[in-house]
Amino acid sequence: MGSKSFLNFILVVLITVVSVTNTHAQTKEQKSLEAKREKLQKEIREINRLLFAEKKEKGDVLDQMEALDKKINVRQQLIRVTNQQSNLLNRQINANIRSISKLNKELKTVKDEYATMIRKSYQNKSQQSRLMFLLSSDNFYQAFKRLQYIQQYTEYRKEQGEEIAIKAEELDRLNKDLNAERKVKEVLLAQNRKAKNKLFGEIKTQKELLNSIRKNESKYTSVINKKKKEARKIDKQIETLIRKAIVASNKKIGKKTKSNSAKFLLTPEASAVANSFSSNKGKLIWPVEKGIKSQGFGIYKDAVYPGIKHQSNGVIIATDEGAKARAIFEGEVIAILAVPGGNKGVQIKHGNFISTYYNLSDLYVKKGDKVSVKTELGTIYTNRSNGQTRLKFYLYQDTVRLNPEDWVYQL
Repeated sequence: MGSKSFLNFILVVLITVVSVTNTHAQTKEQKSLEAKREKLQKEIREINRLLFAEKKEKGDVLDQMEALDKKINVRQQLIRVTNQQSNLLNRQINANIRSISKLNKELKTVKDEYATMIRKSYQNKSQQSRLMFLLSSDNFYQAFKRLQYIQQYTEYRKEQGEEIAIKAEELDRLNKDLNAERKVKEVLLAQNRKAKNKLFGEIKTQKELLNSIRKNESKYTSVINKKKKEARKIDKQIETLIRKAIVASNKKIGKKTKSNSAKFLLTPEASAVANSFSSNKGKLIWPVEKGIKSQGFGIYKDAVYPGIKHQSNGVIIATDEGAKARAIFEGEVIAILAVPGGNKGVQIKHGNFISTYYNLSDLYVKKGDKVSVKTELGTIYTNRSNGQTRLKFYLYQDTVRLNPEDWVYQL
């Protein structure tokens, strides 16, 4: 192989390696975006199924507003991710177009060189010419060098032919990739147009709901205040029961503490459970077999009046009618909640961590029971006025509120 041919070969190899590396990185990013898109699409389907479980007329306007607000937010995320996918495909398509253009030029050059070589070969193609070329040598050394030249020339011509075949095959592959990428992009663009149309429809419905709510502001305020009052009742009882459990637990192991004590004193066994619970942060199972988070933890804006702020000390998960609440980790039932005028709940102690499952219609456990992960605790209540089944889930470490979204896997 000549030095020029060898350098060309090395250059082709380097370009191929860089191209394959970039393609691999882009493919990995594309797969990641596709996984996000599928997750968002699934979430929208679950919102439609669980938050719009019954006809809209059955639910109150506030429930519809909150569900629409969540769906619009997820739909906007879906459009952003689809745009990212489309932009990535654009980069891949443009890179392929550049590669095809460059390869076409290289292929033309190689073919031209090969054609010139073939023409010259035909001009001196006879075996007699080659034999005479060798026999006309002045000495054995010259004959040997001429024989080497003939062999190198033949080998070089073979390499040129192989290079043409490789480049032609690579060109064919790039063209197929380009066509496939353009088709995928067309599908993504069509899906995004459809998603945008649905988003416009949902925003229109939301505006209509806003107008209907604002025409009857006093009724809306009354509903909001009622929900806040219920939430405060639950929060207060949860924290009261935790403090009582701390006093009872500490007394049981022979340590007297004040009624306002804020920490469990742990036995070695309880410490082991607490450490195991803590090491599973971000990996704990959902408190329901399937569902979606309809309300997250922390402060959030009102769906109708963004200037009004609400506080959520836990998360709300929408699920199917008849669904069961289940323990997220091994532990002991330390309290049964029964809010006057409300539904039931269960508190489980995991060392010095406490998980609370509220809005149950039936209970399968009692105070003092030992439970393991996935133990069914009770049936989640279904609201007959709107068909929604929602579990309110809280997490504490001693008396400190924790964000369940940080602890439960992909909550």
